[in-house]
Order: sequence, then structure tokens, then C-alpha cells
Amino acid sequence: MRRHEDQKRDDAGRPDRRTVLADAAIGVLADLGVRGLTHRAVDAAAGLPVGTTSAYLRTRQALLTALVRRLVELDQGELYAMGERVTVRSASELADGIVELMRQRLSGDGRRRSLARYACAVESVRDPELREILVPRENAGRAAVRAFLADQGVTDSDGRTTTLLACVDGLVFEHLVGGGEPGADAIQGLVAAALRGAAAS
Repeated sequence: MRRHEDQKRDDAGRPDRRTVLADAAIGVLADLGVRGLTHRAVDAAAGLPVGTTSAYLRTRQALLTALVRRLVELDQGELYAMGERVTVRSASELADGIVELMRQRLSGDGRRRSLARYACAVESVRDPELREILVPRENAGRAAVRAFLADQGVTDSDGRTTTLLACVDGLVFEHLVGGGEPGADAIQGLVAAALRGAAAS
């Protein structure tokens, strides 16, 4: 299993054990689903002795909570990096940035995180603690979208940003399940809808 390069380190420079286990758990959940997420499966995925996961994360709830916290941390890091890297000066640049994000979330480690994320979202329906962790948070990517919409004269830029990103999330899910590449036309249509009425604002 591939390990994330941005794992936290302990005082000796080794990957933090809880982070290693959380990363392994994300992979297990993506590969085997919720039923396959067991302490023993995480031990195996992390390449650690049997019993290691249960020693650090004794219950299934503790394992799920650690997994979700790590998932959000990785997602936030990805969105922050994109917000810092991508300049949004036009609708086409915003659409291109969204297409790039979708491609990241539909391939490689991003795809595995997406599979884990949606599985956790379903679990959170019955788990207020997980639901609270998964609440969308502020990040540089979201801020860049909101700032662009506001600059274009969209009065409810925060609400339009939330709607736009929710639609993008829905498209990621659709392609994750059905396959295929995200189409630029669909994203351009979502951006146009978010900007609709801006000139009259």
C-alpha cells in the first residue's frame, strides 16, 4: 500500500504511528468497504504486527474517528495547495481548476480517498461525531471560488460557492461510480449557473 508523503513524524523522524494507521485504514475502507474495515485488516495494510491497531485505536468508533480526521486533513491540504497554486481570474480558469480537482479525486490516491469519503458520509448519517468532522471547512480553494464570485458581482457568493462545490461533489460521485472523465462542458455550465445574475447585482 502506498503511504502518504505528508505523514506526521515523531521526535525520531519516523511516521507517527496513529497517522500510519489512519492512512492504512483509508486504504482498507476504499478497497474493502465498511464491512472490511477491521483492526486486523488495518494491521495488515500498514505492515504492522497483529494487535497494533487495537492497541492505539481500541474500538471501531475510535478507528473510524481517526480515519475521518485524517481524511479531512488530507482533503484540506489538497484544497489549500490548489487554492495557493491556481489563480482564478475568469470563469474559464475557475472551470479548469475544478476539472483539475475532479481528476485528482478520481485517480490514484485521490480516488481511494473519494471512495473512503463517501463511505464515511453514509456512516455519518447515524453518527453525529463523524458528521461534525465531515462538515465542509474553510480552505484556500473554497475562499478562491467565493472571492471570484464576489468580484464578479454575485451578491450571495458564499451560498453560490456552497452550491457549486456541492454540485462538483455530486459529479465526482457520479464518475466514481459510473466511470469516465469529467467533462469540461458540464463544469463550465455549473460555473455559468453560479455566475448567473451577477451582471444585474
